[in-house]
Amino acid sequence: MCIFILGLFFARQLWRRGLTTLGDLYVQRFGSGVSQLAVIVMVPTSVIWAAAQIRAFGQVLSANSQLTVDYASGFAALIVIAYTVLGGLLADVVSDLVQGVVLIAGLLILCVTVLFNVPESADLASALTPERLALRADGESWLSVIDGWSIPFIGSLFAAELVSRMLAARSPGVAVGGALTGGLIYLLIGLLPLSLGLLGPALIPGLENGEQILPLLALQYLPNWLYVIFIGALVSAILSTVDSALLNAGSLVSHNLVLPYLPGTDEHHKVRYARLAVFSFGIIAYVLAVNADSVYGLVEESSAFGSAGIFTCCLMGLTQRRVGRVTATATILVGMLSYGTLAYLTQVEYAYLISLLSALITFLTLMWFEPGAVNSGRSVPNRITVLQ
Repeated sequence: MCIFILGLFFARQLWRRGLTTLGDLYVQRFGSGVSQLAVIVMVPTSVIWAAAQIRAFGQVLSANSQLTVDYASGFAALIVIAYTVLGGLLADVVSDLVQGVVLIAGLLILCVTVLFNVPESADLASALTPERLALRADGESWLSVIDGWSIPFIGSLFAAELVSRMLAARSPGVAVGGALTGGLIYLLIGLLPLSLGLLGPALIPGLENGEQILPLLALQYLPNWLYVIFIGALVSAILSTVDSALLNAGSLVSHNLVLPYLPGTDEHHKVRYARLAVFSFGIIAYVLAVNADSVYGLVEESSAFGSAGIFTCCLMGLTQRRVGRVTATATILVGMLSYGTLAYLTQVEYAYLISLLSALITFLTLMWFEPGAVNSGRSVPNRITVLQ
């Protein structure tokens, strides 16, 4: 849903603004001060997202070796930090393409093999109970369901990793087409591991660690040579996500936080600062990964942290002419503080929805009272002109 909607309604507009990072949108619409605040809020989401994938990598390695999850996660972090620091965006894009092809092939092979070799003793009906197929659990309110869906949907709609792909496209048409094609592939291929996970309890009864269901299914059902291909596919999927998250966090900090205070910096030093940022965030992601309870918890947190204010400011910055620095600053702070207070201190059930509503009300209210809050929204020169 995020990729489709961003591609249909915002990709062309974002591309034509000539942005380098999502933080540049805040520079254009709200000023450099708001941009720096937005980057400070956005960077943790990318780092937490990277931590989730590093932990997932650790689970895969741990399931196939004698290593503990902590040691396996450390090995995973070392690999991805090294090639992301050395290769940058080009390595990220090339490796994503290659890893994506391997991932799709591996999942298709595993699904076909499992479905054609289900043992007679497996009671698939026991795994497909109404409770597991329902959109909401017994006693759960629909408002709680909407809150849960809002975190990955709205919280990731303007994810900097996703936006960076659109900004790097060679034309607005490629940005839109790539988003729509990617969203369709994402949906179709995503159904494969979802189906295997749904059947998991019947195929591997008594599984203690649900996060290891895919590698254990592959170990049980695939011959050795196919098993190696599948593990390569699974690791590829994880690597292609971690490098994007680390590269995004590093570019946001170096481009939008560091370089504005270092005018006249040559290209060599710009790259050096970006690489240093990527390395630092990789270490932080590893620490978060080994101290987390689950991959799912990290993924949820990465989408929820501070995203209410970020979403509101991005949406209003792209659709409204009346914008202002104070309004945007207050919106980002209200969104972040309200979610933090409600989710961690008071543990309110609908913390994300309330924080999102608070951010929207803050922006829509303050925008009419801030003097001189009308901005033409002029874009910076097109990136092609800059390169020339």
